[in-house]
Amino acid sequence: MTVIQGKIEEIELPVDQVDVIISEWMGYFLLYESMLDTVIFARDKWLVKGGLMMPDRCAMFMAAIEDEDYKNKKIQFWDHVYNVDMSNIKRWAIMEPIVDTIYQDQTNSNACCFYDIDLRTITIDQLEFSNSYELTFSKQDYVHALVSWFDSYFSFCKGGPITLSTSPYLNKTHWK
Repeated sequence: MTVIQGKIEEIELPVDQVDVIISEWMGYFLLYESMLDTVIFARDKWLVKGGLMMPDRCAMFMAAIEDEDYKNKKIQFWDHVYNVDMSNIKRWAIMEPIVDTIYQDQTNSNACCFYDIDLRTITIDQLEFSNSYELTFSKQDYVHALVSWFDSYFSFCKGGPITLSTSPYLNKTHWK
């Protein structure tokens, strides 16, 4: 293995093609930091036909949650910030995504996969997407938020497939 430091779009490799691309490009909400473009660039420029991508696939999921305490802490909080009425900020706060840890007992719907990305074939244009999804609720309750997470799949590992998950049904990760 040879490590070459630099921006992938600017470096030169000592070979014409590579057999494997190992990457850690995942951001919050999987695509938030927009680093997948660089991996696609490297794949298209250097990966030999039939070469391995690690991970080779990612999927994005969504579910609904009920958590009145969490809502009060993150949104109702603005009603009295150190005895100052800042309730006008609530309308902006509710539009901002929150990166936090969610646990299985907070969910009140099924988990729905709304986007599946094959890293071996995806194009940059396909990263701008719109998809339909349907949630089925498991209990009569309020919906305080929609939560999303991702799974990254390493399908071709020697010992068998491996999945890295940020799901609320599993242990938390640094992506929360």
